[in-house]
Amino acid sequence: MKKAISPELGREAMLALLKTRSPLGPLKAMAKHVGRFFQIPIPGFRPYVVFGPEAARKVLVTERNKLRWRNTDPVTDLLRRGVLVTDGDEHDHYRELMEIPFQPAQLSKYTDMMISQTERVASTWQNGQIVDMLVEGRKIALLIIMQTLFSKDAWNDIPKIWDPILKTIQYVSPGLWILWRKIPRLGYGKSLKTIDDYLYSIIDERRKEGRKANDFLQHLIDAGLNNDIIRDQMLTMLIAGHDTSTALLAWTFALLGEHPEILADVIKEVEQAEGKPQLLDNVIKESLRLYPPIHIGNRRVAEDIEFTEGTVPAGERMFYSIYLTHRDPEIWENAEDFCPERFSHGRKTPPMSYIPFGGGPRACIGAAFGQAEARIVIAYLLKNFTFEFTGHPIHAHMGATLEPRPGVRMQVKRTNQCATSDQ
Repeated sequence: MKKAISPELGREAMLALLKTRSPLGPLKAMAKHVGRFFQIPIPGFRPYVVFGPEAARKVLVTERNKLRWRNTDPVTDLLRRGVLVTDGDEHDHYRELMEIPFQPAQLSKYTDMMISQTERVASTWQNGQIVDMLVEGRKIALLIIMQTLFSKDAWNDIPKIWDPILKTIQYVSPGLWILWRKIPRLGYGKSLKTIDDYLYSIIDERRKEGRKANDFLQHLIDAGLNNDIIRDQMLTMLIAGHDTSTALLAWTFALLGEHPEILADVIKEVEQAEGKPQLLDNVIKESLRLYPPIHIGNRRVAEDIEFTEGTVPAGERMFYSIYLTHRDPEIWENAEDFCPERFSHGRKTPPMSYIPFGGGPRACIGAAFGQAEARIVIAYLLKNFTFEFTGHPIHAHMGATLEPRPGVRMQVKRTNQCATSDQ
């Protein structure tokens, strides 16, 4: 049975909001006192929140057909018929077309390109300069996703699309529209049109050229999809694909910067190891545990769905929290601590307790790609640069993804003077 939210807990949640500057604080406070099933006590906005292995299993696998991804919110407005906001056969059709470029056998062919794009960005750094790894990581991730999916060299396009992309991400980030769905969204129209025009120009260019590229865009064209549907899938993958990678890269550098002894061990490993660096892999996994980029899932309940602690009625909005699942002290020892070694000898946690990429039939298409990208980019940078964290305070910001704010400022110095730019 759903527990009531007491006035005392309401005050504690408000204090947590002020302290953390994020809704994550109140969510953690309610999870601590109420459990894995509760309703947010805001007038006009009372979604249910669930977390934990049982909730993840039901939401993502066993009872997913009782839920709908398509919601009446700005994400649906933006992505239109994108694979993330469609259900049923329509979703399955788009997903089947989109999985081909991300198959594990394809990943190795991207390695050289990922390194090239990383060096391209890093070549602009001056020795001793303080750079923001949230910004620099976004540049790298954006170049990589554009080249991978659309065979598009976006280096010269970054000045044109940078601000519109950030504005587009802001458009779908939590805001007052949660409380007032029809609130005027002034200031977004020009940026959204710029991104649309850019994507449509890429589609038109490919169709006019008549060339065949073994990439994501070509699969959509060859499937006979019209330009509007192709745009929807392109924008979905552009935003979801690069913004999640941006968050992962930035949080990993933030955590390594805050733990210099682990950073030193990772540097030794990447300089000496052949094959996949194990410690770096564990660091990435732990970064994903503490700060999963897609930290919460938003569903519309089509049929009553029952959990051990209560029932969410049909017609309600429901969130399942990956963030709370990953920090549940009943599952994770020292849940709030950065501890990469917890992944060293196999996890002893229940199934569906670690879900940074979701799970079930709708698990993230680019999960393997994103982890490989992080390993390659981080290893390359640590081999060629030193990074010294400036020590400024960082808090988790709930945007389209969970990202470190106000950024991750680090002083960089090149250690490998032989590296050359791909510009």
